[in-house]
Amino acid sequence: MAIALRTLVEEADRFLNAARISDYCPNGLQVEGRPQVRRIVSGVTASQALLDAAVEAEADVVLVHHGYFWKGEDACITGIKRRRLQTLLSNDISLLAYHLPLDLHAEVGNNVQLARQLDITVEGPLDPNNPKIVGLLGSLAEPMSARDFARRVQEVLGREPLLVEGEGMIRKIGWCTGGGQGYIDNAIAAGVDLYLTGEASEQTFHSARENDIGFIAAGHHATERYGVQALGDYLARRFAVEHLFIDCPNPI
Repeated sequence: MAIALRTLVEEADRFLNAARISDYCPNGLQVEGRPQVRRIVSGVTASQALLDAAVEAEADVVLVHHGYFWKGEDACITGIKRRRLQTLLSNDISLLAYHLPLDLHAEVGNNVQLARQLDITVEGPLDPNNPKIVGLLGSLAEPMSARDFARRVQEVLGREPLLVEGEGMIRKIGWCTGGGQGYIDNAIAAGVDLYLTGEASEQTFHSARENDIGFIAAGHHATERYGVQALGDYLARRFAVEHLFIDCPNPI
């Protein structure tokens, strides 16, 4: 069964409330391909590896969290940007990308989906006074050591995380998928026992150690695999089209 590309895009935009969210890139249809959609291939980033896999899978749409045309980037179509766009255009494949709308969504969002993977109960935003911060607060069903929780993260994500241990057991957790290490101070202010994100900066270690909380950097790519899968599954159910998630390994 096929659905019109325009209909698919309109529903994704509506579902994610994309027009109302200020971002660093355009959300929605970034590259227009053929007008009918039968198969969606999703992935975290619209890398050349994902595009090549999408061509092999005979995709009509590539759906990603990290697309193109970021604020402040060089607008010239050269190098890897030329090759990526040429792959899409020469194969008549559309690129559909959602950044912050996919982080924020209460059902298919990256942060909510990661919480489900790690058995964290969502209790609210990381900073209710600052809607620009996309992280969440939640809790574990039972307290556990930071090392035991890190083992859970490794088992679920298939990647050994970077762990900074605090002194006590953990139950209250703050998290933000991807490059959310800068929100550690908001997590500390919220009284968490551990803060989890994708990446770490040099000062993150000191913030965690000197405030006696645990910290986990579990990988930017690894923490953001689940939102785009959930969105692709939603669209596939909504329109009775095929959806295939392709994970292109990335240790970062």
